[in-house]
Amino acid sequence: MSGRMARLWRSMPLRLALLLVMLFSTVSLLSLAASYAVTQASFEQAIRADLAQDMAGFRAAPSARAVAFLVEAESRATDPNRSILSYVTPGGVVYGNGAIARDDEGYHIITLRDAPGDYAGDYLTLTDTLHGGLLTVARSRAEIEALRAGFVNILWISLLPTILIALSGGLVIARRSKRDVEVIGRTLDSLTAGDLSARARIDPRWSDDLRSIGGKLNLMAGAQQHSVEALRQVSSDIAHDLKTPIQRVAVHLDDLERVVPPEGETRELVERAQAEVNGIATVFQSLLQLAQVDSGSPRQRFAPVDLNTLCATMAEVYEPAAQAAGKTLTLHLPDEVLSVEGDRALLGQALANLIENGLRHTPEGAQVEVTLELQPEGSGPDRATAPQLVVADDGPGIPEAERDKVLRRLYRLDSSRNTPGNGLGLALVDSIVKLHGAELRLTDNSPGLRAEIRF
Repeated sequence: MSGRMARLWRSMPLRLALLLVMLFSTVSLLSLAASYAVTQASFEQAIRADLAQDMAGFRAAPSARAVAFLVEAESRATDPNRSILSYVTPGGVVYGNGAIARDDEGYHIITLRDAPGDYAGDYLTLTDTLHGGLLTVARSRAEIEALRAGFVNILWISLLPTILIALSGGLVIARRSKRDVEVIGRTLDSLTAGDLSARARIDPRWSDDLRSIGGKLNLMAGAQQHSVEALRQVSSDIAHDLKTPIQRVAVHLDDLERVVPPEGETRELVERAQAEVNGIATVFQSLLQLAQVDSGSPRQRFAPVDLNTLCATMAEVYEPAAQAAGKTLTLHLPDEVLSVEGDRALLGQALANLIENGLRHTPEGAQVEVTLELQPEGSGPDRATAPQLVVADDGPGIPEAERDKVLRRLYRLDSSRNTPGNGLGLALVDSIVKLHGAELRLTDNSPGLRAEIRF
């Protein structure tokens, strides 16, 4: 689950959604910051205009006594938390509801009524000399502070839901896009595994670009399937057309063998020609068998196959050949019976080819082991198990760089040029294994080769 979420977070739609959210958030923050700055400046300008107007009203008083009377009268009807009026007469008497005081920490507005103390909050002030006294008018900045809180609330109310909605939408789009991309990914995996009939199922709700990719993928798969099928058909036709002439040559050589002397150079030439013709016939027979396997027609004959019995039969068949070559063939079977759905003859052919490969390319005294076992799949305590067939030897093995190449048709290692074979054995095994939905792995047996068929 964590792996799926990690892939989802790395998906392009979600990254685009995050990018758009970041872009929108940045623009919104800059816009709200600019609006707050403009509104704050407008509020301060309005408060300073009110202070200037109040100051102009007090300037109309004819004397210091009149100013003191007006300040005292108006301050009684004014909330000091909103507005402060203070007039210090030329004689040092203070009128109003507050006074400006200064200490080491700066300027403070102190109360003149009730319990003495400082007024809380910030104020904008305007001070001027009037009739020999000092008049101070102050207005609270509480409205501006409230404006800041209001903008913060607007930010959270407008931006946070937008971010959450955008992220949720991005996740939904990412999951849907991931499913669509997985359709193409599964098609590519099937094509890579050899199923050239695989096609991407294009959904009508796909976007134009994804629909275009799916369509081009299907066109490419169709062209590849057509080319491969044409090549296979040509190979099959050649094999069919040449099979009869080769058989006729073999018959003529048999007739010739009966009329030549039992010994001599002529007899030796006939026998060598017969061996070559038999080798050619074997190659064409293998090519025809490969064409049949690649067509998938043997799937119609699939039935349960007892792998235990199949391995025991093949080991019994090749045991005399191993002893004659001075080699050891051993068989390891599990206690329980393992079976798979498949074609018994083809699976037997695949196992026979692997055993022959092990016996043919190992020195005298080598050991070839055939093992049937249950191989765990996946991870966790409840992981499943599946049959695995292993043929291992302690011979020279196959270099790691050549292990994929030996599965090609007619490919032979340089070290195997002088041994019997046509380079089709492992290719046929690989085709049979893929036909059964299994996997063929060639690994190092340290020393030797280990061939694993994982069903």
